Amino acid sequence: MKKKKQSRIIMEILGIILALIWLSPFYLMIVNSFKTKREMFEDTLKLPDVFSFENYTVAFERLDFIKTFFNSVLITVLAVAVIIIFSSMAAYALSRRGGKASGIIFMLFVAAMLIPFQSVMIPLVSIFGKLEMLNRGGLIFMYLGFGASLSIFLYHGTLSGIPKSLDEAATIDGANRFQIFWHIIFPMLKPVSVTVAILNIIWIWNDYLLPSLVINQQGMETIPLKMFFFFGEYTKQWHLALAGLTIAIIPVIIIYFFLQKQIIKGVSEGSVK
Repeated sequence: MKKKKQSRIIMEILGIILALIWLSPFYLMIVNSFKTKREMFEDTLKLPDVFSFENYTVAFERLDFIKTFFNSVLITVLAVAVIIIFSSMAAYALSRRGGKASGIIFMLFVAAMLIPFQSVMIPLVSIFGKLEMLNRGGLIFMYLGFGASLSIFLYHGTLSGIPKSLDEAATIDGANRFQIFWHIIFPMLKPVSVTVAILNIIWIWNDYLLPSLVINQQGMETIPLKMFFFFGEYTKQWHLALAGLTIAIIPVIIIYFFLQKQIIKGVSEGSVK
């Protein structure tokens, strides 16, 4: 008993140390977002002389935050909705069909997670440019392509644990495939759907590279794109950029805080089953 108690205490101490290390970048970001430009270069660890929200006000105005925030929300919500709908249907088809063909297709989706974006970046932009899809619609379609692999993997693991007898019983009652999936199976996928949503929200919300290649119209920028407003050839306004970043991450933190139990449950179901 003593050994178990000691090991538990050691694990708790290690957990606290790791948590402090993980939280240290957030501490630096928030503390330095209140500083003036002069204070930033003096000592990044020191607390500011005066806690003023002036940096937040300036960052909010220069980012045109309301419009930029709307752009980010629109792209993120639509992209995540499309990923959830198509990935869940694809995983359902693959899990229920069975056979070698379904297994090969599923493995191809899993293998696609290993392909780095940089290796397909140039041909992707070239093809979408020829199709005149370098816009919001094209960006959402790209997010579907890059987000589907992990999402299908998670959905497939959960669906493997749902007995096929449910489908058979619904078929006997006269339901078709569409009704079986949306009225019976999909509601049972709520935990993993929340997990898929959060993982993709965090990725899409913070993504800079893909929108920078696709969105070329002024006024259509997302928050990460607009953040480059604070970095020029001769000046770097870190105090304003950090204030803007602090504002930008608040929505994601709030969503994650309320849905963290569902996320853990969804990941465990999708990976274990």
